[in-house]
Amino acid sequence: MRKILFVHNDPGRFVNWDLQKLQERYQVTEYCLHKRRMNPAAIWRQVRAHDLVFGWFASWHTFLPMFFARLLGKPSLLVSGGYDVANLPEIDYGHQRGGLKKWMGRWTMRLTSCLVTNSCFSRDEAGRNAGIPKERVHMVYHGVPDPFVSLPGEPRAHMVLTVGNVDRGNLWRKGHEPFVRAAAYLPDVTFVLIGAWKDDAINYLRAIAPPNVSFTGWVDDETLLDYYCKASVYVQPSRHEGFGLSVAEAMLSGCIPVVTQVGALPEVVGKCGIYLAAQDPASIAQAIEGALASNPEARLLARQRILEQFPMNRRGQSLDQLISSLI
Repeated sequence: MRKILFVHNDPGRFVNWDLQKLQERYQVTEYCLHKRRMNPAAIWRQVRAHDLVFGWFASWHTFLPMFFARLLGKPSLLVSGGYDVANLPEIDYGHQRGGLKKWMGRWTMRLTSCLVTNSCFSRDEAGRNAGIPKERVHMVYHGVPDPFVSLPGEPRAHMVLTVGNVDRGNLWRKGHEPFVRAAAYLPDVTFVLIGAWKDDAINYLRAIAPPNVSFTGWVDDETLLDYYCKASVYVQPSRHEGFGLSVAEAMLSGCIPVVTQVGALPEVVGKCGIYLAAQDPASIAQAIEGALASNPEARLLARQRILEQFPMNRRGQSLDQLISSLI
């Protein structure tokens, strides 16, 4: 059985999904490099002992594994998460803005045998912002597991939901501030922001929030799924998205998505949601009103789109084909 070294620095859900898929066909060693102080000799030994290096995110933790793989003549595959190819200085977001992160990200992507992005948008950013030739980039959509089995029953709560870590960067990158301010226009609708509180941004949001907004902090997966099933609308007023996993999960539960027409969000939502005219509170509130009036058929169409376009098996098969071509 072929041996794969699986390198990451954050065991997020989508990282674990890829890990589990690979474990079905290969002998996989998970290698989490979550500290900047690394042992090059240990990394060298790990790379030498495996047939292929599989990395998640182009950054400091994947640079040495990809470099050593190149020196040893081993194939490598790197998945870009979106942030590593982004360049949005106006919201202080993306590795490609400049400095050491830009250098590290670009060289890591250039060293790998195969670069994978999770959307067409990120594939184009890899070329535009990081200078990676298009023929070296393979687009493989995320696979989104279906924990709901079927569409949760009606009626739903008059509830609007958004999910994302609560920090200063996400006030506008994820649109948390305009989301919270939009609640003032719809006092009879419950607004819920789910996400871990990472800095003092939670204090700022609480200060500007009307009474119909609640902040849950971090919640476990079971609680999150329960919120998805209760909510009527999911809002993602982002300035950048490499995919939009929470949007896809909410659509699986039957939520009507309200999103900005930026990044990969149109690839996820298609014609099954409402696009914002602007990232301002009044526009968000107006779009939410339209989404709340949606019928059950619209919820079913949203769910069907994710089931058909982003099945787990399709990603697993695509990654397996790429790995087979490399080793």
